[in-house]
Amino acid sequence: MTGPVGDLSLVGRLVDASNGTFLGVDDDHNAWVYKPVAGEAPLWDFPAGTLSRREVAAYELSRHLGLGLVPLTVWVDGPLGEGSAQAWVEGEATDLIDLIEPEAVTEQWLPILAATTEDDRPVVLAHRDDPRLREVALFDALLNNSDRKASHLIADGEQLRGVDHGVSMHVDDKLRTVLWGWAGDPLTPEEASRAAVVASLEAPLAPGLTDEEWEALRGRASAILASGCLPEPSGRWPGIPWPPL
Repeated sequence: MTGPVGDLSLVGRLVDASNGTFLGVDDDHNAWVYKPVAGEAPLWDFPAGTLSRREVAAYELSRHLGLGLVPLTVWVDGPLGEGSAQAWVEGEATDLIDLIEPEAVTEQWLPILAATTEDDRPVVLAHRDDPRLREVALFDALLNNSDRKASHLIADGEQLRGVDHGVSMHVDDKLRTVLWGWAGDPLTPEEASRAAVVASLEAPLAPGLTDEEWEALRGRASAILASGCLPEPSGRWPGIPWPPL
């Protein structure tokens, strides 16, 4: 499958999304998440009308790296105009990231922050020390994803699928994620190889974004390679999205 078959027909709206996001089906009854440009809410820090383009760019980066992380995402002229269409993934948000009680933190969990609930119960935001999550952490650092919540990672059998990449690929450092458990860890050979692939990109992987944004992608990859480590929070931008789950 390379995209919707025939025309998209709208089934309903995904009301939890901050932008206009719709569930559609094509002529073969395949389900798609459709995000028209016309439904994008203006953001102070991202150019107007580009969030759907960033969704497609994230898929193309995932595909270029052979990750299979981002579901098939293509540019379409749908019932509400041009925008992105992403293949629907059946599944629930991963349980590899959670708020847990401090005494439940074992060596299998990597704690990110400690907090107190409204009823004064101490909790820890943590994620599993899982290679699938670490793969996502590098991808997000390259993509400059500013909204990696737990709910944006869907368990598709044993595979993780990442969704909602509309606020990524900015030229400024905006990385916000719940996957800081490996911050500062040395790159594995495979991670270094993937960063090198991105650093050597000779052309944009998808249309609709500026040359400066693609150059910033290559620059981030080069910086990660030069440091030899997974990045740490910069301190210039909130490092964790809200809500984290």
